[in-house]
Amino acid sequence: MNDIRESIQFDCSRGCIVSHDAESGETSCTYRAGCCKLGDYNWLKDAQDGSCDGLFEVRFKNTRKGIYINDSPQNIRLGDLVMVEATTGLDLGIVTLEGPIVGRQMKCKGIDPKTAVFKKIYRKARQTDIERWQEAIAREQETMIKARSIAAEMGLEMKIGDVEFQGDGTKAIFYYIADGRVDFRQLIKAFAEEFHIRIEMKQIGARQEAGRIGGIGPCGRPLCCSSWMTNFVSVATSAARYQDISLNPQKLAGQCAKLKCCLNYEVDAYVESVKQLPSKEIRLETKDNTYFYFKADIFSRMLTYTTEKNVPANMVTISAKRAFEVIALNKNGVKPDNLDGKGEDEKVRGEFGDILGQDSVTRFDKTKKKKRKRGSGNNGEGGNKDNNRQRGGGNQADGGNRQRQGGEGKGNRRQGGNEQPRQGGSEQPRRDNRPPRRDNRPPRRDNRNGGGQRGQENGNKQQTSAPKPKEE
Repeated sequence: MNDIRESIQFDCSRGCIVSHDAESGETSCTYRAGCCKLGDYNWLKDAQDGSCDGLFEVRFKNTRKGIYINDSPQNIRLGDLVMVEATTGLDLGIVTLEGPIVGRQMKCKGIDPKTAVFKKIYRKARQTDIERWQEAIAREQETMIKARSIAAEMGLEMKIGDVEFQGDGTKAIFYYIADGRVDFRQLIKAFAEEFHIRIEMKQIGARQEAGRIGGIGPCGRPLCCSSWMTNFVSVATSAARYQDISLNPQKLAGQCAKLKCCLNYEVDAYVESVKQLPSKEIRLETKDNTYFYFKADIFSRMLTYTTEKNVPANMVTISAKRAFEVIALNKNGVKPDNLDGKGEDEKVRGEFGDILGQDSVTRFDKTKKKKRKRGSGNNGEGGNKDNNRQRGGGNQADGGNRQRQGGEGKGNRRQGGNEQPRQGGSEQPRRDNRPPRRDNRPPRRDNRNGGGQRGQENGNKQQTSAPKPKEE
């Protein structure tokens, strides 16, 4: 089982699976969709259109593709390894697209099927062709390292990024990166003497190099240059200014050290939206101040003005509709009282509602509290109970203070006046501490018995709880 696993190789740079049979010694290669860079999906595979019959898209290493015409009597299908026409010799590639989708690809690349001259597909690849192709692929890594050392010895300001061998192994393409013009005539002679093959030098940019290497962008998706982008358009910092993006080089640069290609995706929508807003140079005049443009939320159409230019002082945010109204008033020589005016729409728009209030964990507790408040307002007992609790706590505290005052407590106890709280926890302080009723009448017990009876009751309770000898 381990031998079988070791015999299977995944070549993601070409999008194929290579397997070696130990018994027969044969090498087979199959196409693996979605494994390679610039992978395609044939979303028109069920459509029947005879305009592109015989045309196929053939891919090679990394991002190199081409449109070829079938010049053989064989029936070519998706995933077949085919031998195609090259500048010199033969090249081996994999068929990745067929049918009407090929016409769409030619339209994207600007190829006219009526006037274009397509290279030919000679035949399907044989076993000997696949073996020779795999031998050439095994030499690519070693050749690239050796080529970099030769270029460094010659002192050339260039970087060799990748090497791609032709299918028959007679030619190699050296992809290099250089800021300026490089005279590599001596370099080609040195490569030919060292590797004994035909040499082709092809210069690529930093974006093409990132597409060939691949990676994951800050958005969490594969790089656009390695997944679907084939034509690279220049990106300027003006695209970031139109979108009000901070001009931070570290955030605007991609993995290729150039400006991100995605800055151009939404810039057209921003430009069209900005045209529907007032000009940044227009000043808004009121009776009190002169307001200058500060910033704008383009898609919500909200503008912020300040009383000092380029300084966030006395900021006022209004809608674009209100801004146009103030501009029209100023043209007529009228100055409004304030910038926002009577615009209730702007105030309401600035308020935010709690859309998650229904999903709050404490939503049931809030409703219970509201019900208690409503009950206390309708019934007098609920409010009195709450007041009793508050007042009772205060009286308890007073009772504690009275206990601390030893002399006064003894005097009151002999005279039978105001009762004192005892350790036994009598219920009499609760009766005395009740608040007056709504009709402001005193309690019945206090009026009936007076202070003397309360003293007797206290004396009787003291005797029952703990008998004491009488003091003479």
